[in-house]
Amino acid sequence: MVINSTQAPCQRLDRRQIENRLSGCPCLPSLGSIGSALKELLDADQRYTSQIADIIRKDPSLTARLLRLVNTVHYGISKRIKNIEEAVFYLGTRQIRQLAMVTPIIEDFQVLTGRTRLEWRGFWQHCIGTALITREVYDMAQPPCGEADYVSGLIHDVGKIAMASAFPEHFAEIYLHRTEAEMELMELEREVLGMDHAELGAIYLQRQSLPDVFVEVVQFHHAPAKAPNYGAVAAAVQVSDLIVQEAKVGYSGRLALPNDEMWIQTEGWKMLFGHQTPEENALTRASIKHSLKNLPVMLEALL
Repeated sequence: MVINSTQAPCQRLDRRQIENRLSGCPCLPSLGSIGSALKELLDADQRYTSQIADIIRKDPSLTARLLRLVNTVHYGISKRIKNIEEAVFYLGTRQIRQLAMVTPIIEDFQVLTGRTRLEWRGFWQHCIGTALITREVYDMAQPPCGEADYVSGLIHDVGKIAMASAFPEHFAEIYLHRTEAEMELMELEREVLGMDHAELGAIYLQRQSLPDVFVEVVQFHHAPAKAPNYGAVAAAVQVSDLIVQEAKVGYSGRLALPNDEMWIQTEGWKMLFGHQTPEENALTRASIKHSLKNLPVMLEALL
């Protein structure tokens, strides 16, 4: 058994009890309007660095993340960048848009977890890393889908956060009192709480009237073949989640890390890249591994 025997076990709940308690879980306002003002500006035909910089200055947290990121070795800039206009120039609109999404969502996540103990900084790094790799994986396989792939990767484990907020005792029993990884995490969640984090996250997002793509991907990011409408996005998240875990980037809450290249055995990989020749598949894998190279440095700058 993977639960500390000195800890009294929690009562397993039924679906009605879970949904009732989840209804009291605070909402995440950032998910309803993700960087709306900045996003509109970045999507406009005319993008002026000064205008973008003016909006960024109004958000001290976003400003700090932007300057930390641009001054990492990842960008190879010899002088230290202290000016927001210069930072916007070097980072480009795509990176700025991603930063604009990360900042409010992560801050809302932190409020939601309250004082629940976990290695949360590593968890946020896992979420952002999964978002970044999801974008890379999806772009290799499918036409662009706006920001749905990136945001889906960022919030794929929102069920764990909702669990920490609404069911702290169950969360502690599942995530904090394990001594070994004999049981799969989702199986343990269902045994202790009565529902796994994927289903819990989907219910939570649905209650907040989030777009169907996010609800569906969160629910099926471990089983993308079951996703009725957004299987490709769910597949990209499944693959990216395992890639980031295997690379030991951040902390997902799992004790047992995936084996080497376990992600190429997933149904998500087969859905996205099963049509490729062995040569094409090898190039795809090499490209993904190349994207991982600078990920730890970037994440240290963001959090």
